[in-house]
Amino acid sequence: MLDRTMTFSLGSDKEQEMKQVLTAVYDALREKGYNPINQLVGYLLSEDPTYITTHNNARSLIRRIDRDELLRVLVKAYLDS
Repeated sequence: MLDRTMTFSLGSDKEQEMKQVLTAVYDALREKGYNPINQLVGYLLSEDPTYITTHNNARSLIRRIDRDELLRVLVKAYLDS
C-alpha cells in the first residue's frame, strides 16, 4: 500500500479560511455602517487597504489573503453556482 502515490490538496481548507476571513471583514464593514460589497470591490480592484475598516481587525485579516487567489475562488464559485 505504501508503494502508491497519494495526492494531497489543501485547496478546500484554504478556501474555507478565505470564506471565514471574508465573512469577518463583511461583518465588520456592516457594523461600521459601510456598504460591504462596495468596499470589498474597491479593495479587490485597487488593493488599497483603506477600503477596509480597522474595526475588529478587518484590515489586517483581509491582507492575509492573496488578492489574485481570492478573485480566482470568487469567479470559480460564481460560475459553479
